[in-house]
Amino acid sequence: MFKTDVPGPHASRKQWKDGTGPASRVLQTDMMVEGEHGIRLLLVDSEESYLDVLAKRLAKRGLKPMTANHGVAAIQALRRYRFDVAVIDLKMEDMDGIELLKVLKRMDPDLPVIILTGHDTERSIRESSAWGAYEYLLKPCDLETLIAKIRTAQATRAGTNRN
Repeated sequence: MFKTDVPGPHASRKQWKDGTGPASRVLQTDMMVEGEHGIRLLLVDSEESYLDVLAKRLAKRGLKPMTANHGVAAIQALRRYRFDVAVIDLKMEDMDGIELLKVLKRMDPDLPVIILTGHDTERSIRESSAWGAYEYLLKPCDLETLIAKIRTAQATRAGTNRN
């Protein structure tokens, strides 16, 4: 895995264009190449230590995670790469997870998006469902449960893309 910086959520339009804005961390794997085996996964969470640990654990189980520590970085990643599944948190500094879900679904309507959050409310469950979230899971989530949901979501997407 290697790291790259993208302009952060507080960068100006010019800084975004020339790449000189305050950086945000995006963790990439060298396995994001189209056509290689494994589920290409976009992980989005503002808690970087949690994000790093989760990405490493998922990579050890054969998934190919790319991490973004805020919504804008996730959007930039989706512009550059094709993902099979996205796993996003609801609470982030630059935008909430529902707003990110809306943008991701506009960019790639067939992308399964799993909400993984520690901030559970009836409203967020209803909204995420209304905007097309594939699944809604609470932290802490058993790793095997998360992997099973990711694999099922990827299989659903693969079936959708064949039709």
